Amino acid sequence: MAKKLEVTLTRSIIGRPENQRVTVKTLGLRKMHQTVVHQDNAAIRGMVGKVSHLVTVKEIDA
Repeated sequence: MAKKLEVTLTRSIIGRPENQRVTVKTLGLRKMHQTVVHQDNAAIRGMVGKVSHLVTVKEIDA
């Protein structure tokens, strides 16, 4: 079974640097408390690491 990551935007992107805003939008997050599911791979892990102070991540088995 492939692992997936459930990423939720928990802090606002207002006042954040442009590269963090772009990363959050690339993850598919547009609103506060919105949750998206992504495959667990190095690219997604890197993006999550870049904005880890803005999001919460939960590993799920799918």
